Amino acid sequence: MPSYRRNHVKGGTYFFTVNLKNRASTLLVDRIDGLRDAIRTVRTRHPFIIDAWVVLPDHMHAVWTLPVDDADYPARWRLIKTGFTRDVGGGDIWQPRYWEHTIADEVDRANHIDYVHVNPQKHGLVQVVADWPWSSFHRYVERGVYPRDWGGTMASPSTMGERGRHHA
Repeated sequence: MPSYRRNHVKGGTYFFTVNLKNRASTLLVDRIDGLRDAIRTVRTRHPFIIDAWVVLPDHMHAVWTLPVDDADYPARWRLIKTGFTRDVGGGDIWQPRYWEHTIADEVDRANHIDYVHVNPQKHGLVQVVADWPWSSFHRYVERGVYPRDWGGTMASPSTMGERGRHHA
C-alpha cells in the first residue's frame, strides 16, 4: 500500500481538491446547506480561515490557512466529510484521497485563489465566473479584490490545481 507523505506546516496555507466518488453526482450543490453545516461545525471546534472555496457538483477546491500552532488539516477534512455524509444519509460517497498543495508564498496563494474562483467557468458550468453561486468569489467582489466581471486567469496546469500532493 502506498505511503503518502503529508506536508504539515503549523499555521500553513494549503490548497485542496476534494472529490465525490461518483464524478457524475450533483450531491454537493444539491445538499449545499448540509455541506455548509458540516464546515461550520468543524470550524467551531477546529478553527481555520477560509481564504477561498468553490463547491462544484461533484468536487470542491479550497484554500485554507490554519492557526499558528496547528497543522492538522487531515482531521478537519475527515470531520467535514463525515458530517456531510451523515447529513445525506450515509454511504460511501467520497473518494478516499484528496489533493493537497502547501502554498509557498503570496504569488502562489493568489494564483491558487484565482484557480479556485475560475473553476466553474473552466468546467463549463457558467460562462461568467460571477454566475456561480457557491464560491467565495462573491466575497472577493464585495471586498473590491475582483471586479464583478472578472474573467479569471488560468496559470500553467503544471503549477496549479490538482497537481499537488494526493493524500488519504
